[in-house]
Parts: sequence; structure tokens; C-alpha cells
Amino acid sequence: MIEEKGILFILSGPSGVGKGTVRKALFEQDTNLKYSISMTTRSKREGERDGVDYFFRTHDEFKEMIQQRKLLEYAEYVGNYYGTPKQYVEKMIEDGHDVFLEIEVQGAMQVKENFPQGVFIFLIPPSLEELKNRIQDRGTESEDLISSRLEEARNEIEMMDAYDYVVVNDDVMNAVSKVQSIVQGEHCKKERVIKQYKSLLEVEKE
Repeated sequence: MIEEKGILFILSGPSGVGKGTVRKALFEQDTNLKYSISMTTRSKREGERDGVDYFFRTHDEFKEMIQQRKLLEYAEYVGNYYGTPKQYVEKMIEDGHDVFLEIEVQGAMQVKENFPQGVFIFLIPPSLEELKNRIQDRGTESEDLISSRLEEARNEIEMMDAYDYVVVNDDVMNAVSKVQSIVQGEHCKKERVIKQYKSLLEVEKE
């Protein structure tokens, strides 16, 4: 029997495109998927657990991991570091789980550099007008900030060529269905199966 390894899927796209909504809906339908737990230097909040909500580390520990290239990506936000630990992701993959990383475009480019064998999915809105409506519907941002986000989105959409797949988020369940098809298709690629299959044939010969 072929024991398949998991795959790292990176779900990315402009702010406001609905990455979190699509990822949550996807996880409700597929229990084999694992969400990548982030590492942070911020203080643990009430009810949070290490290794469940985040991997909590000190600033010195985090900086040491940066130097040792033990993070797939990281960023600093309001005085604290956030990042994706490479060892955790690799263990989940070895255990046969597909790991999903939901991340902004700049972080995805870091992952591409450090883990090029990942599968990169770019989520885009049906139009920039629709993206503007979604951001406005949040009701949390000024017109100036909305304009800034839209300009940033235009620049990020131009980076589409760096991704393996593009999914239009016109409807959440439609987008989820397309992502599921990508997951299934990636597992059927001969490059992922042939090595294990040949090993299996060698065992049967003995």
C-alpha cells in the first residue's frame, strides 16, 4: 500500500478577498487538513494554549530561529514577531496530513523561497469593485485606508504569475470546490506517487 505524504498548500491573496472564510469552509468539509499553527513572541492571552493557538516563544528564541532558518516565513507587527515554524509543517506532511497556510502575499513569497515544493493558490476577487465593496462592508476602515488597500491589491494581483493556481472567490462554496479539486489533482501528480510506487514494486519482488 502506498503511504502518501501530505502537501503544503499556501492560500494567499489581497486583503479582503476572503481567505479566512474560504479556508474555514474548506476545513469544515475535510478533516484530514491541518491548519498551520503560527509562532509568536506576543504574550499568551487568557484561554490560549501553547501548541494549539500559537507556539509561544521569547524574542531571543524567535530571533535564533530566524538565524537558523527554521521559519518558512516571518514578520514583525506592533513589536512582536509572527512566523511559521518549518519543523512543525514538515512533521505534519510526513504524517500524511495536508497543511494549509493562509497568508498575505509578501509572506507567501517568503514561503516560496524557503519551501518551493509547496503548492501556491492565489485567491482573487471577481473584480476590484467587488473587493472595494467587501472592504467597505466591514465598516472598520476609512476611505483613505480603503483606497490604499485597493492600490496594494492591484500590485499584489500583478504577482499572480508566482502562483501555481488562481481561484476566483465569486462564491465561497464555489471557491472551496475549486480548492478541493486542486488538492485532489496535486495528489494524483505522478511526481508525488511514482517514487513510493516504485519502492512498493521493489518490496513485492523480494
